[in-house]
Parts: sequence; structure tokens; C-alpha cells
Amino acid sequence: MSKLKVYIPFIIGLAVAAGIFIGGNLDFGDTSDKLFTSNSKKDKLNRLIDYIDYEYVEDVNTDSIVDVTVNGILDNLDPHSVYIPKEKMKRSAENMKGNFVGIGINFYTFKDTITVIKTVENGPSDKAGIKGGDRILEANGKSLLGETNDSLVETLRGKRYSEVKLKVYRKGEPKLLTFNVTRDVVPIKSVDAAYMLTEDLGYIKINRFAESTYKEFKKALKRLKKEGANSLVLDLRENPGGFLEIAVNIVDEFLEDNKLIVYTKNKKGDIEKSYSTSKGDFETGELFVMIDENSASASEIIAGALQDNDKGTIVGRRSYGKGLVQREMQLGDGSAVRLTVSKYYTPTGRSIQRSYANGNTDYYDDYSYRMKSGELIDESKIEVADSLKYTTPKGKVVYGGGGIIPDVFVPLNRKMENETLSFLERKGFFNNFIFEEIEKDRNYYSSISRQDFFDNYLVEDNMIKDFEEYLKIKTRSNIVFVAYREEVKHYLKATIAEQLYGFGAYHKILNKHDDMIDKVIQLHQKVEVEE
Repeated sequence: MSKLKVYIPFIIGLAVAAGIFIGGNLDFGDTSDKLFTSNSKKDKLNRLIDYIDYEYVEDVNTDSIVDVTVNGILDNLDPHSVYIPKEKMKRSAENMKGNFVGIGINFYTFKDTITVIKTVENGPSDKAGIKGGDRILEANGKSLLGETNDSLVETLRGKRYSEVKLKVYRKGEPKLLTFNVTRDVVPIKSVDAAYMLTEDLGYIKINRFAESTYKEFKKALKRLKKEGANSLVLDLRENPGGFLEIAVNIVDEFLEDNKLIVYTKNKKGDIEKSYSTSKGDFETGELFVMIDENSASASEIIAGALQDNDKGTIVGRRSYGKGLVQREMQLGDGSAVRLTVSKYYTPTGRSIQRSYANGNTDYYDDYSYRMKSGELIDESKIEVADSLKYTTPKGKVVYGGGGIIPDVFVPLNRKMENETLSFLERKGFFNNFIFEEIEKDRNYYSSISRQDFFDNYLVEDNMIKDFEEYLKIKTRSNIVFVAYREEVKHYLKATIAEQLYGFGAYHKILNKHDDMIDKVIQLHQKVEVEE
């Protein structure tokens, strides 16, 4: 396989280009004439920043000026050429590497105390014996009461194999417990769930394409095949992208040898192509790929490559429409720029990048436009251009110019996917409320087996009322669940499952009430009947 050397968004520390330097040493003996007498365009910017730094009448934070300047430059390019300040770069790098060094807990600051929601399975805290519900009061003798989340993260993380002594309060214990936890690499999972939807239909959900994603995917695929999966659902909804090479590796699992997966073209016209190899582990099985309006870049490469090679069925709604490739360049102070260096094309030659000619604001308002146009509800409202029509080897008509249009359309479920529920989930209100509910009787919840919970547990109406009261306090607004009461119950049950049982439990609950999953199962069963 011809390896690509460029990557799509959220790239970390790779493919570093020639350095850019802002600021420097100047001779200020003659600032007025020498400052701008240079043939170098870059010198002009360097000298202006230095001039302000040395001569401006008041003290100025030139770092902030540089940030504004860099952002101003990038705003004139495309929506995906972005500046990442140094304070955000570390977290971004960890996210795309797929791990960090820490103690391995999910926590919630409850009444000014860091409280463990759950430990990462087989992580440092799990191995040390820390449990959900434990309150961590001290770390190496330092009180953690009242600390901000950022401060807590800095305290609990550290060098690999370093030790931190934690003082912990646990309900029912007569005195504080002491745990010596050895910091280690903690994975940030990009495979959210992997389980069997039916006796022979496996399901894998991927949330991004990080360095670790391919290994996670392969592990999940191997397990599902052992459990009887000869058909597979790949859920790429809400997946914003990641490393292009990781997407290529995953596509390679589904395509026969020497099929074109994707190619890129830069400003010089140089083309780099990636082809499938003979290593695929799922080349003959039935395949479904689920996408939606937030499936972007690497997700679209997978969907486009499979669609253009007449492999599998793409199910859902038109994808985001990002066909640009970025390379990251470190700027020397911990910050970085991700600059668009090429465009990618699907095997039939499609560019699925949507227009950004009207500016970034209009570009990022595309979801609102799709909602107003009715496209998310009605397939006939999807706009296509005959000039961007392409044909796959088996004669299927596909279109470029703004995302991947699915083979089978599934409209937005306005009850399960409405803005209110999305807001509450995104802001952590479901998660934090459920933690407090479990804390009321953790022994009861801990006594429920996973299978019994999935099959028999019901969220009662009084929990809905408690949640409404909780939100009234937290949001200072009167949110009452009338139109989608049952949907809120699904989210609450899924959140309880996640906190009690971990990996995959959340999506396994919600998928029981998912129109797109239902459609895929119908398609799968139809194929079985026809065969």
C-alpha cells in the first residue's frame, strides 16, 4: 500500500514543516527607517511585533498580539487552517495520541470534593483499589478541597511510574483510606462500543481516528468475529475525523487487494495515492457504515472509499463535507498551526469539500441551513449538482461537492436527537445528576447485575421529577420534559449503565431506541431473507 504522508484534522506533532519565527533581535539604533526596509514578507511581521514590544508607550502582552495576528492570517485562508495556542496543545496532543499519563479516573467535583465517578478499567487507580463514589481529599499531603478541575488534573497527572499518595474517604469506612497509586499510561478510547446487535451482526462505534484507533478497531473486530459476526455495522456518526492514515488502514480491512482508497493533490499538482493490500480481515462480510451531518474528514474518507468501490451500504444522512488535508507545524513556544496543504479525493475522483466562499461564519452555520431546508428530515431536499456526478464501477451514481450522500437515508429523530437533550448531554448534566442519584444508594445499584439491569431496570417518573428539579437549580431555568419524557428516561438509563458497567454500556442502551440502528437491522434481515 502506498502510504500517505499527510493527515486530516486534529493532527499532533507530526510532519513538522520549516519553522516560523515571530520576534527576534533587532538593532533599535534606527527604528524608523530600518524596520520595514526588507524584501522579506516575514521580516515585516517580525519587525512590527518587535517594534511594539520595545517602543510602544505602554506595556503590551505581545504574545496575545501574535495570537491575534496568526488567527487573522489563518482566517483569510480556509476554515480548517487553524492556530492552536500552547495551553490547548497538550490536551489536543493527548487526545490524538490516544493516551495520557495519570491515575485513571473519571471524576466529578461534588460539594467541593473530587469524587470518583468510575475508574478506568485496569488503570492505575483500579489496580490500587479505588472505587466509584470514593472522595479523594489529599494528594501527597496537599488538600484537594475546592480546587478547580484544571488544577486537579495537573496535580493528579505526572511522570510515568511516579507515585502519588491519596487520602480517600469512602462511605461506611470508619477512617480515611490511603492508596499509593503509580501513575501510568491511561488510554483514551476511540472505540466507544463493540457488541453483537443480532446473532450474526456485529457493531463497532468509533468516535475519532487517533494513533491508537486502528489497534482498538482490530481488537474489537477480532472479538466480534469470534462471537459469530459475519456482518458488521461501523458507526461513524458524530465522528469529526483524525489521522488520514488510520482511516486508510481501517478501509483496507474491507477491500480486496489493490483497490484505490483515496488520493491527495497539493498546490503543485503532486498526487499521492493509497491502495488496499491483501491484509483485510473482513473483505467478504456484509458491511454497513452509518454517517450523519457531523461525520467529517476521516469518516468521510472511509464512507467515500467504500461507496466508490461498491462495498457495503452507507446509511444515514449527508456527511459534513470536509475534503481538505492539514499538516501540523510547531511554532516553537508550545503552540502550533495546522495548515491545509492538499485536498483529498475519493476513488471516483470526487472532492466532497463544501464551499467556504462566503466565509467561516456561513460555513459553520451549515447545520442550521440543513435544518431549515428540511434536508435532515426529507431526502429529496438534499441539493446535488449534475456537474459533480460520478459513477462507481458497478454503475451507482454518486455526487461530490459537499459531503457523502448515503445509499439509504434515515431522517433525524427529533425526539431522541433534539437540541435540548444534546445540550444536557454535552454539558454533563445527565452524567452529574446520575452520579448523585447513584450516591444515594450505591449498594443497591452495585447489587444489580449487568444483564438484569439491561433487561429489567426501569427509570421511574420520580427520577424525571428529580432531574427537572436538579436542572432548575443548575441552569436557573424551568426545563420540564413533556414532549420527550420517554426519551429522557432512555438517556438516564444509558448514563446509569455507563457509570456502573463502563465500556459500551451507554451506547448499548441508547441503540435500542435508535432509528438508524433499526434501519440497518431491517436491511440486514432483508438480505438474509433474499439469500
